[in-house]
Amino acid sequence: MNATDRADIIQLLGRYADIADLKEFDELPGLVLTDPLTVDFESVAGIPPMETPLGAYAEILRGAFAPFTATHHAITGHVVDIDGDRATVHAHVRAEHWLPEELTGGGPNRWLVVGFYDNEAVRTADGWRLSRVKLTASYQENAQLASAALPSEPAR
Repeated sequence: MNATDRADIIQLLGRYADIADLKEFDELPGLVLTDPLTVDFESVAGIPPMETPLGAYAEILRGAFAPFTATHHAITGHVVDIDGDRATVHAHVRAEHWLPEELTGGGPNRWLVVGFYDNEAVRTADGWRLSRVKLTASYQENAQLASAALPSEPAR
């Protein structure tokens, strides 16, 4: 395994977190993700795995994270396996999402998701990009707050 490839792939996960945490839905998605890509958030959102165009996914993210005052996605413990121009990445994630008080009715304002990413990446002419993003939640606090962010219909 080439150390540069490994570093580039790990950087993709940092940039993926930045899409939501910096609310940068214009340039970053194209630097991180393929078009189309496969997303699997069934363990959090109950939406089955699906392939979606990059532009549609960026708009889903924009809408999903709009209600939150702040988010913080810590992605660590990367296990990267590279096979030619394809790679798999297993990583731990702790994602915190804070809603403004007016959306919580004075109740808890933080939705916590702890779990794992099991992603796939491909080498493109522009460098490594994530082609599949899968989040498996092993624990959540205040999961009811997710309804402020989850789309009612997935993009296809």
